[in-house]
Amino acid sequence: MLTFEEKLNIIEEFPELEKKEISLGRVNFHYEESVYDKKVVVYRLHPNGNGFVYAGEMDDYATDDKGMVNIKEMSADELRTLIREAIESLSLSPAEKNPVMEEWLNDNDQSLVLMREEDGFHVYAEEQLEGTFNSYEEAVNFLEQEGFSRL
Repeated sequence: MLTFEEKLNIIEEFPELEKKEISLGRVNFHYEESVYDKKVVVYRLHPNGNGFVYAGEMDDYATDDKGMVNIKEMSADELRTLIREAIESLSLSPAEKNPVMEEWLNDNDQSLVLMREEDGFHVYAEEQLEGTFNSYEEAVNFLEQEGFSRL
């Protein structure tokens, strides 16, 4: 297990993180450039070596109900990777992480484009907005009901 000082040194390798002293000798590290409301990447790093990293925007880690991963037993390489991925996950919007741009066609050779954008999924006929949806599934349902098929 890495010591508090070793973990602190690793975390401080990331210049984009800002150290914030909190109570009982613990520290948080914030990523102020986050595109989300969530800014804390390293949470409650304790002098006993315990602490957490926010992974709530990632799919590859088992997290608690707050989106945190416990780092107490992590190796140096595991910690670096987790922090790098956490920063990246807070740097990109959902549309940038998982872009969608699909062309749909009906039997009359009319085409619509389904795009993921910051506020949801949008269907366009050329530059004209035809519909806005909260999920991909809702948009696909609309397109299929209107007689369109994905190319």
